[in-house]
Amino acid sequence: DKIFIMIADAQALTDNADNPEKVRQNIIEVALDYLSVGIDPSQCTIFIQSQVPELCELAFYYMNLVTVSRLQRNPTVKAEIQMRGFSENGTEEENQQRKGTPVGFFTYPISQASDITAFRATTVPAGEDQQPMIEQAREIVRRFNGIYGDTLVEPEILLPDNAACMRQPGTDGKAKMSKSLGNCSYLSDSSEEVRKRVMSM
Repeated sequence: DKIFIMIADAQALTDNADNPEKVRQNIIEVALDYLSVGIDPSQCTIFIQSQVPELCELAFYYMNLVTVSRLQRNPTVKAEIQMRGFSENGTEEENQQRKGTPVGFFTYPISQASDITAFRATTVPAGEDQQPMIEQAREIVRRFNGIYGDTLVEPEILLPDNAACMRQPGTDGKAKMSKSLGNCSYLSDSSEEVRKRVMSM
């Protein structure tokens, strides 16, 4: 089996379009994080999303197979829109920084489907919060195959065996994944920062 690991820089632009330099810098940071946790590039392919233009092209064709109302019903999209503070209504002051949802962000489940299907992925490791996204990809595959013949592979989600890892809420277990409790240890933390967090729990 082949393993592909993507650095999703194009997707990161969907809610960072005003700061492309941040996205560019994060490519290196993400790659270093992958390597630091033991991902071996001799065993898998790490690639940068924007360097494979066919992914964007495939997403464009998939957009014709998905309705706006279907995207609006996707619970992961709803949660992500709320988490990032995008708003379609409210006062001008409330919407000053994040007025409206960018189309690219709204359609990222379609982009994600192209990222998965372009490599004929059979298995996508993810948390339970990503189940609606994988289901949306599966729907696109079924619709595409119904029109063009048996072409795409319908992916399966691989959920963690450990129930505690199904959704990582924060170490006290009280918050949703989209809420930051400030009690996580990050790969970039110094040993002193890690010690302080551990001692405070």
